[in-house]
Order: sequence, then structure tokens, then C-alpha cells
Amino acid sequence: MYVLNLLRPEIHELLESQNWSELREVLLEFPAQDISDLLRELDESQRIVLLRLLPKNILPEVFSYLDDRLQRDTLKAITEEETRIILAGMPPDDRTDFLETLPGQAIQMMMNLLSPEDRRETLQLLGYPEESVGRLMTPDYVAIRPEWTVEAALAHIRRKGLDSETINIIYVTDRQWHLLGVIGLRRLILARPDEVIDQIMETSVVSIPAFEDREKAVKIIQHYDIVALPVVDTNDTLLGIVTIDDLFDVAVEEVTEDFQKSAAVNPLKTSYRESSAWSLYGKRVVWLSSLLGVSVITTGIISAQEETLTSAIALAFFIPLLIGTGGNTGNQSATLMIRALATGDIREGHWLPALFREVGIGILLGVTMGGASWCLGLFKGGSRIALVVSLAMILIVIVSSILGVILPIVLQRCRVDPAVASNPLVASVMDILGLLIYFSIAQAIL
Repeated sequence: MYVLNLLRPEIHELLESQNWSELREVLLEFPAQDISDLLRELDESQRIVLLRLLPKNILPEVFSYLDDRLQRDTLKAITEEETRIILAGMPPDDRTDFLETLPGQAIQMMMNLLSPEDRRETLQLLGYPEESVGRLMTPDYVAIRPEWTVEAALAHIRRKGLDSETINIIYVTDRQWHLLGVIGLRRLILARPDEVIDQIMETSVVSIPAFEDREKAVKIIQHYDIVALPVVDTNDTLLGIVTIDDLFDVAVEEVTEDFQKSAAVNPLKTSYRESSAWSLYGKRVVWLSSLLGVSVITTGIISAQEETLTSAIALAFFIPLLIGTGGNTGNQSATLMIRALATGDIREGHWLPALFREVGIGILLGVTMGGASWCLGLFKGGSRIALVVSLAMILIVIVSSILGVILPIVLQRCRVDPAVASNPLVASVMDILGLLIYFSIAQAIL
């Protein structure tokens, strides 16, 4: 990438001078990812010219690294034959990922450009739920039989390996394609040529059903530290594999989605750069409107306490301090809990120790913040105001710590993404609870 940055002026100069042969030689020195980065900077006419300079074996890979919008714009500008070359050369999982971003009529048109075999593969992958492992898997893998010798297996791998997504792991199946075991390529190469696969394969195989959620595949890959995960049906028939590069993309998407939810934004379907102003408005206005409704409740509570506030006007000075601290404390607890649930650090049935720990931490934090609040209250309104503010602060911090733990767990129990327990939501709920606690204590003491 660094070398490509240095050569960018030269590449643009070659484009301007239309020195196609030299430009082609320069491009072939770089990996597909860097070429796709360069394509994003060019206007449409230059991008099409550069794509047409690429050899057929590189073109589909470069295309697969472009974002959705550029992929669609590119296919509109090239010929039908060039489109066929790109689609046929793309890995089945990448091709499916691209096609599902298109409207139905466009999908049908693209499917007609595929060979019968590619069309069957794509239709099969499109038949799985959108967030499932089946959509992510590729049927391009190498499988061998348990009765073969190492020599026969290696000969088979040489014939089929070029079309495989990876050959680091070789899968062993019977004639009905039931998954029996796996064997690493290193183990296979180092074995004697006359050894039988059945004697050297590993029969303990980690696999995942095709209809399982893709987040589960990410966790399995991380837990077992493997580079590819076999995908099976209910009868343990090997359907395809999911590789670590695809799951890395999924992990990035899921983290991005959680970040967006934590800011009270409905997850974007495309990147921020591709999203229109109108779609961004739609993703944000729903949550803001909902939170506005919560704020109306907060305003109502303050209005209902007009008499209390009139009798001790100093109480009003501490409202922002108390509800702000409550919201911040709840956000801390919720963020830690959401991440712990996402990584499996805390499982659904083992949350009680976390709750008790958070109560203890809440008490310590509450006493600390309550002491500071007592000093402020004493300075602003005297000893009785100081007592009200300090007690309210202690209770608000404890309650917000508990809320930050419980809310994500309740949402997970209800089959809702815990990330919905976002910072604005926790803060808004604590605004209401904090005011109720504050004014209840004020009425009792004053």
C-alpha cells in the first residue's frame, strides 16, 4: 500500500497519457486489494479503462473488494461479456453477497449471465436466511475419501486445489458426503505415500449448521483458533466451508452495528459514505423521537415538583449533576455488560455474580460521589440540602449500576440485541428514576 501511494502520481500520469501497456505492467505489481483502493479514487471512465486493462484471472478479485455502490455502477458501465467474466470469476460467497444488494429484476438479469453450475450454487446460497452461515459459505473446498492413500489424496488435491477457497485443511467424507474427519495439509505432505487417510485423519471435527447465525461462526473460529469452518446440514452432510477472511468481515460488521446501536442509531445497511442524507435521517429520527417521549416524562416530573422546588430553590441547582452522574454510571455498567455478553465472557445463565459485584461497586462509587455531593450541597444550600443531595447521589449511582447490568440481560432474554441498551436509552431511563429518587428524598427530609 505504501509503494502504491508513492506511485499514484505516476499511475495518474499514465492514465492521462493513455500509455496502456506500461500502466498494465505497473498495476500487475500490486495485490488486488490495493488496486481496488486505487479504483475508488478514479472517476467512472478512468475506472472502467483500468478494469479493462486487468487480466481475466485478476479482474473478479479486484471487483470483489469494491464497495457495493461502486460494484453496481461498474456493472452498469461495462459490457455483458465483461459482466459475465466478473461474476463467473468471483468466489460463490462474494458473488452471493453482491447479488443480495441488487433489486429482484437485476438479480434475475445477473443470474442469466451465469453458467448452470454457478447459477445452482448461487441460488442455493441465496436460499438461506440473510444472517445465516449458509449465505456466507462457499462450496469450493477439497474433500478426500477415508480409504484413499496419501499419494492418491495428494494427486486429487493437485487436480482440484486451484478452485478451492483454501487447502490448508482437507476434509474427509464418505461417498454420501457425510463429514468424517479433517486433516491438515502439513500432516498430509509429511505422511508416507502408502499410508491410508483413515489412519491419519482427525475424527474430532468442529462444524456448524448452515442455518446457524453467522455470529456463532465467528465465536467458534475464535474459540478453536481455526482458519476454516465446515458447514453441514442436519445429517452432517458437508455443504461448504466458511473461511476466516469472510468471518473477519462479519466481525467488523457486527461491531460497527453495535456501535451504531449504542448511539441510538438503527444499523445502516450500507457504509456511511454510501448512505444518503434521507436514509441517515430515517435511521436516527426514530430513536430520537422515542427518547424525546422519555424526556417529556422527565419534564412532567419536574413540573409536578414545583412546590418542592419553590420551598427549596437550591434543589434545582443539583438536578443536572445528579441525573448526569446517574446516566454516566449506568452507561459504564451497560457498556461493560454488553461487551461481556458479546464476547461470551458472561453467559446468560451466569449473570448473578456480575450483578452482586456491580452492586458492591455501585455502593463504593455512590459513597464516593455522595461525599463529594455533600460538600457541594453544604456550600450551596446548607446541611439539610447537603443531606438530600448526598443520599440521592448514593442511591442514584447504585440504581444506575444495577440497571446497566440488568437491562442488557433482560433484552437478551427477550431475543433482542443487548446493544439496544444504548447509552442514550440508559441515560433517559436514569433521568426518570433519578428525579423520582431525588424528589422522594427531598420530600421526606424537607
